[in-house]
Amino acid sequence: MATILITDDDDAFREGLVETVQDLGHRAIEARSGEEALHWLRANPAPECIFLDFRLPGADGLAVLESLRAIAKLQAVPVVMLTAHATSDNTIGAMRLGAFEHLTKPVGRDEIVALLERILSAQRSSPLTPAFSDDVTSREPRLLGVSEAMRDVQKRLGRAAGTNSTVLITGETGTGKEVAARVLHRASARANGPFVAVNCAAIPEDLLESELFGHARGAFTGAQGERKGRIEEAHGGTLFLDEIGDMPRSMQAKLLRALQERQVTPLGTNRTISVDVRVIAATHRDLAAMVEAGTFRQDLLFRLNVIPLHMPPLRERVADILPLAEHFLEAASTEATRKHLSADAQRLLATFLWPGNVRELANAIERASALAPGQVLTREDFAFLVAAKDKTGEAIPPALLELPLTEAVARLEHALITHALAASGGNRAEAARRLGISRQSLYTRMTSLGMSDALS
Repeated sequence: MATILITDDDDAFREGLVETVQDLGHRAIEARSGEEALHWLRANPAPECIFLDFRLPGADGLAVLESLRAIAKLQAVPVVMLTAHATSDNTIGAMRLGAFEHLTKPVGRDEIVALLERILSAQRSSPLTPAFSDDVTSREPRLLGVSEAMRDVQKRLGRAAGTNSTVLITGETGTGKEVAARVLHRASARANGPFVAVNCAAIPEDLLESELFGHARGAFTGAQGERKGRIEEAHGGTLFLDEIGDMPRSMQAKLLRALQERQVTPLGTNRTISVDVRVIAATHRDLAAMVEAGTFRQDLLFRLNVIPLHMPPLRERVADILPLAEHFLEAASTEATRKHLSADAQRLLATFLWPGNVRELANAIERASALAPGQVLTREDFAFLVAAKDKTGEAIPPALLELPLTEAVARLEHALITHALAASGGNRAEAARRLGISRQSLYTRMTSLGMSDALS
């Protein structure tokens, strides 16, 4: 029998979770605030697991998590963070502080059962290592997204932030690989150090070695002075190697040696310089296929791919399209020129394929906002978008094409309603207005989609 501490000020949710835990044969301890939980934890042996709500009276869940990680006996206890409104900030923050999982309410019984089995079986097989913690916090840059795919990215990124391991970020062009790298840097213990970005595809091959390693005066024609390399500039911080798949093979061996030795030798010198850098690499190419083709070194791939992080294309994260669109629209507007998306514009954006991913969406919003004559952006304001068409002439995300028609429509409708409710702060009348339907019609659709919890 395990002891599970459940900290949540929502009586109904907490009592339901207690009942589930007890039905599984475990002992459940209840706390209604972070202070109450910390008082119990200091006075009793460490529990096998802690469920901790993000929003609590007094100190919030992240503050409580940071406090309990400072208590030696609690550093290895798995903590499951709970929230009704998951954001990139609270997800990454929780995982950076060593949370085992970050769940969005409501949470089903089956999910709790599977999660506890995973936690307890891991404890039986091997002890957990202490969590990483520091006091570096930042809200910029942000890796936005509420879809399951992006939540997985945020969780993995948060865990990676607690290590010094090399990270390889993969994904199509425009998916936000550099944003992810910057978020990872800002969430890590190196946040106060430099973030140095090098685009390996943008620098000519004959200049790339000098760019990375530096050079002495007279090292080559035109080298009129000594220059520090980008790797040395990143000392104490993070080196971001963008488009690593485009690095010439002749440079790959030199980079591999520098990463292994943690030393660089500037061109034209015999002097070695020790460097302390965390390396994050990114590429839109298939490096494994390049290894097979002999254009990328396998040993370098092993060195880079310690923690893989894949950025999903926008067409596979439909639930993120409208929140991102609203974010970019707000960024492109001022208080005097605040603009909004009409229901028909929202439908167009949500069903567009976005081959250029998030970058294309941002550009589309900026263009439409700049050229639209009115305060409300309509479908016509996005007529410049060229989408892949199905036989009916409408763009459909591939993930939805694989589903039966009724399920595909239900998923899209669920995403649109969820976004409208979030954008209106839970005001259902305003959400209905944004969607271009009546309030009663909104209630009917939410009930048919199983969204009755949002009606209470």
